[in-house]
Amino acid sequence: MALTQDDMKRAVAQAAIAYVPNDCIVGVGTGSTANFFIDELARIKNKIRGAVASSEASAKRLQGHGIEVLSLNDAGDLPVYVDGADEITRHMHMVKGGGGALTREKIVAAASQKFICVCDASKLVDVLGKFPLPIEVIPMARSYIARELVKLGGQPKLREGFTTDNGNVILDVHNLQIMNPVELETTLNQLAGVVTNGLFARRGADVLLLGTPDGVRTLTA
Repeated sequence: MALTQDDMKRAVAQAAIAYVPNDCIVGVGTGSTANFFIDELARIKNKIRGAVASSEASAKRLQGHGIEVLSLNDAGDLPVYVDGADEITRHMHMVKGGGGALTREKIVAAASQKFICVCDASKLVDVLGKFPLPIEVIPMARSYIARELVKLGGQPKLREGFTTDNGNVILDVHNLQIMNPVELETTLNQLAGVVTNGLFARRGADVLLLGTPDGVRTLTA
């Protein structure tokens, strides 16, 4: 019987558990694959001290499993962060933020010694940009940032009816071919009013656990 996408996500979530040291605080991402990881983490919850969540939704799921959720301020640096991606290249550059948690994801990733990306094979691409690039923006800067994004060759669209956990809005930028992700990430971050953007290139993944019909493939930076 052919493996479903959920089967592949579950397989990479199980594989990610091997990267979690005993007696540590784990950084946990947001989204469907991260949810599978949280469910797997519940099986070893007595071996860890707790978790730092990158969204309110992940925090609730962790707490539902009886896993203590700490703030990053209280936890300090983390040994490992496990999260999915909307797109990822073999260079470990990612587009993230389809679920809208990109800012907190980027902060927790930056505070972690190792970033383990877990996703199914459909997310591996040669060039980033087919998935619209999310950008979290201070509301008053929305129109200004949109005009600047058009100058960069993108087509920004407001994510209707959505507010981030930080109280901001998201512009999803379509039709970008992201040939130099590190450079573009820097350019976008310098626009006044951008909180952060969904390019994870300056701090990419260290390990990619890729779910395929033939099992889990491991790629490293």
